[in-house]
Amino acid sequence: MDILSMFLIVSGLCLFETISSIDNAIINAEVLSTMSPRARRWFLIYGLLIAVFVVRALLPWFIVWMATPGIGPLAALTAAFSNDPEVKGAVERSAPVLLMGGGVFLVLLFFHWLFLEEKNYGLWGESFFYAHGVWFYAVVSIILAILIWAAMAKNDKIAFGAVVGATAFVITQAFKMNAEDSERNLLDGKGNLSDISKVLYLEVIDATFSIDGVLGAFAFTLSVPLILLGNGLGAFVVREFTMRNIDRIKKYLYLKNGAMYSIFFLGLIMVAESFGHEVPSWGSPLVTFGIVGYFFIKSKRAMVNPA
Repeated sequence: MDILSMFLIVSGLCLFETISSIDNAIINAEVLSTMSPRARRWFLIYGLLIAVFVVRALLPWFIVWMATPGIGPLAALTAAFSNDPEVKGAVERSAPVLLMGGGVFLVLLFFHWLFLEEKNYGLWGESFFYAHGVWFYAVVSIILAILIWAAMAKNDKIAFGAVVGATAFVITQAFKMNAEDSERNLLDGKGNLSDISKVLYLEVIDATFSIDGVLGAFAFTLSVPLILLGNGLGAFVVREFTMRNIDRIKKYLYLKNGAMYSIFFLGLIMVAESFGHEVPSWGSPLVTFGIVGYFFIKSKRAMVNPA
């Protein structure tokens, strides 16, 4: 892997982590507004270390290790830069299962947003899907059935990866729904939690929302150090938004659309790679920059010429 490829991967990871964590940043800012200055500083400074090194480092490392248990924990960390043919071979054999699981998770996440979540309509057809949200469960069930059938013809383990991805989606969506209810109670004064409890709550929420970014990161690379660097930079940017620019970020109406379409295409890339189709290392960063750039420009134009 050359320096240019690593730069593109880290840049793409940073942008993807930032854009996919906008909802998380908004929740953080709203809950922090109910806390004391000391508790805010603790979360914004020490919470960043937890967000980067505990969540965005340990989680991808753990996923790679569990997907390739035979190589050991140290090799899972350095696999992308290893010269050991056994390590590289083990990662290559396990990668399709990991990519299928992550890809299914991201694709289901996109369709959940498209059919069921309120949004600013950025493209033609989004209002149609939202008006027919009842079809979400039928659509994703058919997609999952087709993917599992196709994967079973290739490798049973890849089919199992699709099931794991769908399971992870259901679990994380339950946590997110509970987080939204808890946030409403906190802001309405019904939660009556101490600052320490709110900090712990925000850390749990951050871990839940970071799963999207961590799984999406595997569309860019299987290298844990690069994921840590790219996602860590993105987490730092999100903290900066939380402290200073959250009201300004809210004015960019279509950034969430850009995040979700990026998630969809990254999911497709991961599924394609799980079936053996090679995608260049610059493919995922290029897709992310292109989609996010389009919706950023669309948001800027909407600010200048509001409807």
